[in-house]
Amino acid sequence: MIPRIDAELLLAGDSDVLAQVRDAARDVGFLTLHNTPIPTSDIAEVFEAYAAFFARPVAEKDAVNMARTQSNRGWGAGGSEQVDPDANPDYKQVFDCGFEMAGSDLPAYAPNQWPDVPADFRVVIENYYARALAFSADFLAAIAGAIGEDPVYFKAQFDQPMALLRDNYYPERPSWAGANDFGIATHTDYGCLTLLAMDGTPGLEVRKRGGGWIPVSAPVGEFVINFGEMLEMWTQKRVVATPHRVVGGDAERMPIPLFYNPNAETNVAPIGSDQVIRAVDHLQKRSDETYLHLKDAS
Repeated sequence: MIPRIDAELLLAGDSDVLAQVRDAARDVGFLTLHNTPIPTSDIAEVFEAYAAFFARPVAEKDAVNMARTQSNRGWGAGGSEQVDPDANPDYKQVFDCGFEMAGSDLPAYAPNQWPDVPADFRVVIENYYARALAFSADFLAAIAGAIGEDPVYFKAQFDQPMALLRDNYYPERPSWAGANDFGIATHTDYGCLTLLAMDGTPGLEVRKRGGGWIPVSAPVGEFVINFGEMLEMWTQKRVVATPHRVVGGDAERMPIPLFYNPNAETNVAPIGSDQVIRAVDHLQKRSDETYLHLKDAS
């Protein structure tokens, strides 16, 4: 079962809610959140902005095509990612933006690309990005406390986060799609925490521990949370990364994940071990395996 958590109670330190979150992080790897500090109206505005962008002609979207970069910034056409090497490239489109750092040569801090149309697109997305970052920092600190780690230490590792905001545009499942074609194939997220805004449209499926799949959805204003490989490794599996997928159906979907990841130089090796695993090395390796324009260049 995927628990539904009151975010206000969680951030206030309610002991019962913290216990629910600790158990969900360890046993399920997914939960949903309501009563967050991000207004529903703001989230609805973000969905509208992305919908307007994806409705633009291909030639306009191609002006910010990430395939011409060595990073994940801008628009990605259908077929630009392959999260499962045993499946065909995903048929979804994406738009990515993230944390910028002037003077850095790391792809994780690359400059963003913004379309000229819609006119207010950049402002709307940047405003939401800032709100989502702030909430994710508080939520992750609560998770750290729930599993017995120092919330202050964890927060300090995210002052220059490799945090990627994306919209996944899943069209109706194409008529040509076969058994190996997915909106996004089975995978685990690569980083620490995914804050996923949804519009209530079904499609996301989470793998159950004993086999089979659980459908997960949330209305506008609520979030699905899941945890990634990096946090699973960092916490010695006190937080788990659970496989999930989107097969696709008769309706379009545009979920908006924020992939919240630490500073590039953060050591994400298991806490207490003598290993050193830089966060940027883990993320870049996994990105190179997924983004076809990066895979081809590596």
